[in-house]
Amino acid sequence: ARGGRRPSAEPVAVKAGSMAWRAGGFAALWWVLAEGRADGWALGVAAVALATWASWVLLPPGPGTVRPLGLLRFLAFFLWNSLRGGVQVAVLALRGGAALRPALVDLPVRLPPGGARLLLVNALGLMPGTLGVEMTTESLRLHVLDDRLPVLAEARALEAAIGAVFGSAA
Repeated sequence: ARGGRRPSAEPVAVKAGSMAWRAGGFAALWWVLAEGRADGWALGVAAVALATWASWVLLPPGPGTVRPLGLLRFLAFFLWNSLRGGVQVAVLALRGGAALRPALVDLPVRLPPGGARLLLVNALGLMPGTLGVEMTTESLRLHVLDDRLPVLAEARALEAAIGAVFGSAA
């Protein structure tokens, strides 16, 4: 190395961690596909290695890659809010159509373009009572079942959870 300085080991550790998470994820997927049977691992080891290598080539680690801890937090956030939102929509539906106040709401988007925004639009579509209908470079137009609900605050919380997945501030 120039000037007697050694290169930092951190990028190597980050790359090794990324490789381990990918291999672990593909191994878990193989285990599910093989229905937990041990006799499928002779082929499974090769499939996991090939899938890990392909994911490494097609999506190398770097800015914008998924952070495993952020992903776990997002999944917990998403599952809890889906359950809570489902109950909320069921209560609104039981009150009848007169209780609903559908509207279009504009959400200024803070996430960078790419995978983070795509996940935001899709996750909002899976959250009860909201649906993304139009995306511009600065905002996302949402159709909501009831404009009295704190949709923008909930969308901001979702945006922050997605930002943690990709390591970007939202």
